[in-house]
Amino acid sequence: MQTALRTVRPTATISRIPKPFRAAPGALALLEQFGCTVTVRRDHAIYGHGEPTEFCWRILTGCARTVKLMEDGRRQIEEFLWPGDLLGMDDLGTHYSDGEAVTDLTLRRYPRRIVEAQAENHAVLALWLRTVTAANLRFAHRHLVLLGRKTAVERIASFLLEMDRRSMPTDGQVVELPMNRTDIADHLGLSIETVCRTLAYLQREGTVAILRSGIEIRDRDALLELACE
Repeated sequence: MQTALRTVRPTATISRIPKPFRAAPGALALLEQFGCTVTVRRDHAIYGHGEPTEFCWRILTGCARTVKLMEDGRRQIEEFLWPGDLLGMDDLGTHYSDGEAVTDLTLRRYPRRIVEAQAENHAVLALWLRTVTAANLRFAHRHLVLLGRKTAVERIASFLLEMDRRSMPTDGQVVELPMNRTDIADHLGLSIETVCRTLAYLQREGTVAILRSGIEIRDRDALLELACE
């Protein structure tokens, strides 16, 4: 996968940011003087496994994924990230995974050493980074339970509810799914056939409707019950 970063003029921060990752204005103000805005094309790399952790990124627009490749070519997508999420800050020394663009991305890029130095001297920034880390750990624990104990139907239901929370749908109950079915399968530890078959089952049951723009949740209570949530 090629890396395609292009520096552009700073853009305004969008307002649709997930609450767990929303930064206090003071925290971002400390960073913005050191940041630059970059774009990454769809399916291109933001950073690669084993590369030095020189930078971290905050997503302004688009969707990204973190990917771990096994020796035999199998792929585990660890997480999908959305506007407001911080990317590349959890790794120490070198990146553990690949960071990739699911869609065309606009990001703010910050030097890691400056972020860490600012956090040492400013409590508001340190608190935001701690909140981000705690939210990431909570997600990792939830995903561990999903992969270890849930059935295929439960995994798909949980995934749709998670995307509903994270992608912040603005068109009624339509959940944006910019990733393809292979991405979903590699995130949930399923085959692409199982993903397609399960989504078709949920549509037949009237729980969801599969649209070109995403998935419409038609029976949220049923989806919550299927997800064991």
